[in-house]
Amino acid sequence: MQEKKGYVSFVLHAHLPFIHHPESNDYLEESWLYEAISETYIPLLTYFKKLVDEGVKFRITMSMTPPLLSMLDNKLLQQKYIHYLEQLIELSEKEIKRTSYDERLNRLSHYYYDRYSNDLHLFKDVFKCNLIEQFKHFQDIGVLEIITCGATHGYFPILYVNEKTVRAQIAVGVQTYEKYFGKKPRGIWLPECGYVPEADKYLREFGIDYAITETHGILYANPTPIYGTLAPIVSPDGLVAFGRDLESSRQVWSSINGYPGDYNYREFYRDIGYEADYDYIKPYIAHNGVRVHTGIKYYRITGKTEQKDYYDVQWAHDSAERQAGHFLDSRVKQINKAATYMDKPPIVLCPYDAELYGHWWYEGPYWLYILFKKIYYDDCNFELITPSEYIDKYPEIQVATPCRSSWGANGYSEVWLNPTNDYVHRHLHVAGDRMCELATLFPNASGIKKDALNQCARELLLAQSSDWLFIITNGTMVDYAKKRIKDHIGRFTKLYYQIKNDDIDIDFLSDIQDKDCLFPDIDYNIYGWCFWGRTQKTPLKNLFKYKIINVRVMFFESVPKNTVLKSLFPKKFIL
Repeated sequence: MQEKKGYVSFVLHAHLPFIHHPESNDYLEESWLYEAISETYIPLLTYFKKLVDEGVKFRITMSMTPPLLSMLDNKLLQQKYIHYLEQLIELSEKEIKRTSYDERLNRLSHYYYDRYSNDLHLFKDVFKCNLIEQFKHFQDIGVLEIITCGATHGYFPILYVNEKTVRAQIAVGVQTYEKYFGKKPRGIWLPECGYVPEADKYLREFGIDYAITETHGILYANPTPIYGTLAPIVSPDGLVAFGRDLESSRQVWSSINGYPGDYNYREFYRDIGYEADYDYIKPYIAHNGVRVHTGIKYYRITGKTEQKDYYDVQWAHDSAERQAGHFLDSRVKQINKAATYMDKPPIVLCPYDAELYGHWWYEGPYWLYILFKKIYYDDCNFELITPSEYIDKYPEIQVATPCRSSWGANGYSEVWLNPTNDYVHRHLHVAGDRMCELATLFPNASGIKKDALNQCARELLLAQSSDWLFIITNGTMVDYAKKRIKDHIGRFTKLYYQIKNDDIDIDFLSDIQDKDCLFPDIDYNIYGWCFWGRTQKTPLKNLFKYKIINVRVMFFESVPKNTVLKSLFPKKFIL
């Protein structure tokens, strides 16, 4: 039996913006949730169960954001998802008849019919429409650690113009987690991995032990971490920070050399929603006639050409198995090397968007399943671990402050603050200030006024979602993202003046409560003076259970002068 020299920690970030339109069935954006359920969440749950049933010991961490939890718990969206599956089953049946002329194509049509039929059976009959309870089960039996996120995935480094708004994002995120999982979360996936040092004290106030950050957030910490990203660091306020491992990330994420680009894998962009005869496919695309993805895709990547061969499930699984072996071998070499100069076992942190597994990379959940089996059965030099298990095992942690950072393009904030979306921020900041004003003016509101104040808090949080700014920058579904920001700020502003004038429109309030119905237990007072100023800065000597490693390391002593560094700091800080 080979000696265990280190650990690997998988962290999947499960997040979608809150999209809920009870007023209409025409919003195709709701399909983002349905696609994620079928292609990511159900496959992950299926393979978790398979691993447990097979006696395979594994550990994995998932962040489940409050907007996602709110949507998964929404009865209307659950019923819409069932209808979505029924439509796909109907389409698959038609495809079986249409493709009867081609054996390979017909086999794939049967494959999709079986898959969507199984999804419907699992969701309705086995899971009873409750995916949250299924994930909670795996947390309860000890194979999955679920962590939280900001309330609506607001981007902390920019929102911190008003620190109360960041505190509220944290507070509601923790509250939502407690509602669904019956305990406080130990960790947080910082929205967009956006780290701002000033937020540490509020994360610790609400019981958060650790956060997931971007690579350079750790590498450019002050002082320089002696182990880079292969060990966590702890801030002076007592927040443990784990940084993304670059080597393992590239193997999965890279558009050039990453596993998802394998030619045997399913081609995401070739969908019958775009290719089938229009009159034939019209009942299964958007109500306005716009062609969209249906989920039925017949082709594999094949190569860098428009000529695509048919998808073959077995070929795809063969590739996934080979690449799982390559990933394992790479981590063995990486950990062997790190163990030669570290005085404690290294941890390789592998954080990814959960939706990469299954939605974008169709074979991703199967790849994880095979990888976890290989790690368990092969005689390798590492084990799977969660971040909380690691800091419990190895509480001696170097004190250092991570730098401001994100995992967006160029490492900081330009994805969420650039000429395409900069106009949004003044409205978000004004609304944040006004929310704090309302909470201070009316700390003991009751009845309709209290309901209106709570709805103001919901509208502000929804407007702050980083997703809208990302979509605008990315140039896809821009009109929808702009509409969402305008709607939430507009609803907030209307309520703001109605509350101040003591003239609340009950019909208007009821309408938006029905539409924006997340966080039913929210308390607007999280923005007020009565909840403010409670945090005492944790003395360095009392960093809860973590032992301090005192090291003298020159800031940036070993950091190369590169473009990323220059983009993060003013010139005067560059050595």
